[in-house]
Amino acid sequence: MPTVNQESVNATLTFAVPAARVFAVLADPTTHAAIDGTGWVQAPADRAPLTEVGQIFRMDMYHSDHPDGDYQVVNKVEVLDPPRAIGWLTGTDQGDGRLEFGGWIWRYDLTPTGPSETEVTLTYDWSAVPQYIRDRGIRFPPFGPEHLTDSLHHLAELAAPASRV
Repeated sequence: MPTVNQESVNATLTFAVPAARVFAVLADPTTHAAIDGTGWVQAPADRAPLTEVGQIFRMDMYHSDHPDGDYQVVNKVEVLDPPRAIGWLTGTDQGDGRLEFGGWIWRYDLTPTGPSETEVTLTYDWSAVPQYIRDRGIRFPPFGPEHLTDSLHHLAELAAPASRV
């Protein structure tokens, strides 16, 4: 069940998968559209694995309430502690070489609970969003809390070992 407070929302799920395997899926931008519980992430514009804090990676997005429908976000890796934590800020390319991040972060914390089991907590935190962005009328979070739980279920499916026939 997701937990919402004034500045963040999180959800936790236990996977029957080792933490290193879960982390590897999260560090691969090509899996993010399949993980996304909102359906907004369409495809990675940058496909390189996430390997360092400060790394930039872009995602093609779609949202019916966005002025353009299709748009692109820029993400900056803020947390990278394999296989325990990974997180990124989301923002936009201003078109003149400047990247602007809005102050919200996506973070996954992985806690091994056994040799082949991991508790995964997904947090969306908007506590660093400046007032001028809040004044634009953007609602936080811009999705229902169930989307985090959906994302964790998608991640668990992607990280699960392939079934044998």
